[in-house]
Amino acid sequence: MSGESEGGRAMSAAEVGPGAVIAADALLARGAVIGAGAMIGAGASIGAGAMIGAGASIGAGAVIGVNAVLHGATELGERCVIEAGAVLGKRPRLRAASSAPREELGPLVLEAGVTVCCGAVVYAGAHIAAGTILGDQCQVRERTVIGPESVVGRASSIDFSTRIGTRVLIQTAVYVTGGSIVEDDVFIGPGVLSTNDNTMGRHRRGGPLSGPTFRRACRVGAGAVLVPGVVIGEEAFVAAGALVTGDVGEREVVMGIPARVVRRVSDEDLIERWR
Repeated sequence: MSGESEGGRAMSAAEVGPGAVIAADALLARGAVIGAGAMIGAGASIGAGAMIGAGASIGAGAVIGVNAVLHGATELGERCVIEAGAVLGKRPRLRAASSAPREELGPLVLEAGVTVCCGAVVYAGAHIAAGTILGDQCQVRERTVIGPESVVGRASSIDFSTRIGTRVLIQTAVYVTGGSIVEDDVFIGPGVLSTNDNTMGRHRRGGPLSGPTFRRACRVGAGAVLVPGVVIGEEAFVAAGALVTGDVGEREVVMGIPARVVRRVSDEDLIERWR
């Protein structure tokens, strides 16, 4: 970082709050708003109409698209790309009976090279590791952690307090319910739905919820539905459209309504053969 609020190119076209620290070679487009105390790194580019909240930190070489909103205390690593209309650092609005945790949230942290595509919403308190891509119009809730080199597809929703590992592929329009665990190298196909509440809301406030667990390198096909608390075993395969009502063992192939074991995943189909 270098310079105070007078730094940056095209500064006269942007609104800059007191105490903002802007690198001399940062590019601020017309109509951009930089909040008090924000930090803009070397070579960063802030698009027209973008809003950078008070205290936000933008790493070197980051690109912030037109009309993107980064709320205060958001931390972006180097070379992140935030596309048009994305919203980062949003605070949740919880109903009185919500089971979501209510403790104070930390900052939203995006490590180096993360891409957040058009219209995506990423909440405060989440942590997105290096090289991950969050697709158009997806939602990532508070306290979620996503590991490096993972992908969340268009219009998918990752609910609160979910843990997602490395190289996970989550396709279009998937719902990963709150409290889920998704280990490394998991594939979740388009339209998969997971659930975490057997009572469907008829439990005491703050009562325990039980999202599914996806063990390493398991695969879940398009449109499958998972009931609360099920475990999909390591290298297991859930066929498209299956209704999973019980645990799926390691390397088991299941299909149907309800899902039944039909065979085992062969050695030739293990992930180590396909890296």
